[in-house]
Amino acid sequence: MMISSYLYLLSPIDFVLLIEFNIIEEMHERRNDILKSKMNQLFKDQKSVHVLYSYNEMENYIKQVLNFIQDGIAAGDYIILIENDRIYPIIHKELSTRLTKDQMEFIHFVNNFDFYCSSGSYHPPAIEEYFNKTVQSYVDNKISFRSWAHVEWATMEEPLHIIEDFERTVDEA
Repeated sequence: MMISSYLYLLSPIDFVLLIEFNIIEEMHERRNDILKSKMNQLFKDQKSVHVLYSYNEMENYIKQVLNFIQDGIAAGDYIILIENDRIYPIIHKELSTRLTKDQMEFIHFVNNFDFYCSSGSYHPPAIEEYFNKTVQSYVDNKISFRSWAHVEWATMEEPLHIIEDFERTVDEA
């Protein structure tokens, strides 16, 4: 009875828009579920995988980070989260509601500014050295880990050649 009186207040156009919005939302959720499933299978099948994830909306970015971390921990992996110090508290707060205290111990935070600019600017050899130092104890102890690194640029066009060079370097690592 309450639903029908609510629907009665909507005009036919509003009702159609509501239905269309729900359909679009469901399509996005299905697409994200399929993508998540394929990514998890990829991580399971190949232990050394590198993925470049481009995003436009912060909300979607944070959802992807949260899923990546939760899926990694569920798979028994440690997480190296290279993130900026403005977004990290948001991610940490949400994770603390989803994970146990013991699971939170699987996450190692690295400030992305320190990581990418340890030599004073974006310099791939210095970044690679910093990354190797960060993961060395995991590698030495044969501990499975995943890393998520947030690279921040004002535009994709400006540093595209630098990113492409670095992506090739990371793919070979």
